[in-house]
Amino acid sequence: MMKRLSAVIYLVLSFTICIAQRSAPDAIETSTGKLSIQPILHATLAMTWNNLTIYVDPYGGAKAFEGLAAPHLILITDIHGDHMNLETLKAIETTRALIIAPQAVREKLPEELANQTIPLSNGASHKQFDITITAVPMYNLPETEDSRHPKGRGNGYVLELGGKRIYISGDTEDIAEMRALTNIDVAFVCMNQPFTMTVEQAASAVLEFKPKVVYPFHYRGQGGLSDVEQFKKIVQEGNSSIEVRLRNWYPAY
Repeated sequence: MMKRLSAVIYLVLSFTICIAQRSAPDAIETSTGKLSIQPILHATLAMTWNNLTIYVDPYGGAKAFEGLAAPHLILITDIHGDHMNLETLKAIETTRALIIAPQAVREKLPEELANQTIPLSNGASHKQFDITITAVPMYNLPETEDSRHPKGRGNGYVLELGGKRIYISGDTEDIAEMRALTNIDVAFVCMNQPFTMTVEQAASAVLEFKPKVVYPFHYRGQGGLSDVEQFKKIVQEGNSSIEVRLRNWYPAY
């Protein structure tokens, strides 16, 4: 009896610690209620809007999603394991989820998940649950045959919901297509070397496309964590009207 009680207490404490280590969810007002934004891990986030739950690049195992509703929509940006994570996809509840992903991702999914997936190529859009999802380019510069992120394989996404436009960068460098974005209300922008952008490149791009709110995420690279405080400083010195939200994307699971 005592062993069972100890096990229950341990599970409750583990769950509480996991939740406590997450950043608190943020809220963005839309024309149809609040959009809740929950940072999870690295490039992974959950959004809730209009009684719908959206997961982006689910990663971190089932534990990373404890306490969150099962997804109605899953967005996957690329084939690498920190974006298309099969272990996590198999561990979380996906039976009611529609998956949006590049064709390269769909080809690597198990049959059951592939059958739930609508492939989008760069420039294509799909509307579901009153959300318009547009796939936008994400790639490395210079463009080479051995690029870790070649143009056209992966997707960034722009989501239009409740009168707001949400940009998710995927693994991109400082590309012209990102700088040309317009009317972005919330942006999630990567910065890790040697895979995507430097802090300075990311800040420069943000200052050009001018999102109202920007979250630096996906900022763990080979040298550790990027200096997101420096990113915030550069952006705010360049345009104080852009709100930079620094959140904990690397809780200890």
